[in-house]
This record gives sequence, C-alpha cells and structure tokens, in this order.
Amino acid sequence: MTRAIRAIRATRTAVCAAAVTGLALGLSSCSEAVDQVDKAVNETYVVTYEVTGKNVDSIGFHGGGGKAMDPKVETVTNPELPWTKTVTLRGIMPAAVMPVAADIEGAEVECRITYKGKVLEEQSAGGLATAGGCIAESPIAG
Repeated sequence: MTRAIRAIRATRTAVCAAAVTGLALGLSSCSEAVDQVDKAVNETYVVTYEVTGKNVDSIGFHGGGGKAMDPKVETVTNPELPWTKTVTLRGIMPAAVMPVAADIEGAEVECRITYKGKVLEEQSAGGLATAGGCIAESPIAG
C-alpha cells in the first residue's frame, strides 16, 4: 500500500509541477501579447486622404481624435476639390474618409487613402445622391 501511495504522490507532484510550469509559460506569452497590444495602441501612423469628383457637399474623416474604437469624425463642408488631408492616427484606429454629394444632374465622388505611398483603400460612386467612403484597417493592426 505504501508503494501505491508514494506513486500517487509522485504523480500528483509531477502533475502540479507541469501545471505550474505551464502557467508560468502561459503568463509569459500572455505578457508578451499585452506588450504587443500596448505598443499597437500607442504607435502612430500617418495617412493621406484624397477626395475628387464634382458637387461634393461635405467630407467626414477620422482626424486622430477620440478613441480607437470610437474615433471623432471631423467634417469639412463645401470643400474645394481636389481635397487632400494628411493626418496622424493612433494604434488600431481605422483610417476613414467619407465624402457626401447630392446633385440633380448627378454627383460624383472618388476617395483614396494612402499610407507610405501605398493605396490602402479606393472607392468611387455616382448618382443623384452619393454618400460613399473609404475605410481602411490600421496598418499597425495588420
């Protein structure tokens, strides 16, 4: 009976040691993940918005204010086209530009978001009333 009890105790000790080791390793990788998230949240990136077309009434865009998941939308009314704006965004905040146009003869809008010379998103739309836009995932998040 003593051998059986010793074997059970040895097995329990080995299982506990493995669990503690796994927990320590898990916390280590969890800590690394937290560090990566912190870095991504605090890192900044610069994008340029471009809007062209005709009869654009307003342009809404993420200008860097607000929170990553609740960005503040800035608005320009009656913009002169072509319109460009370079902004600094933070972390996982998506880059977004949303032109709005309405014209009886037909409205046209095109938008583009560039990052380091690379087009992240590009869209165009037309019609009587056009509310289009470009939304791009943060290059830091990807």
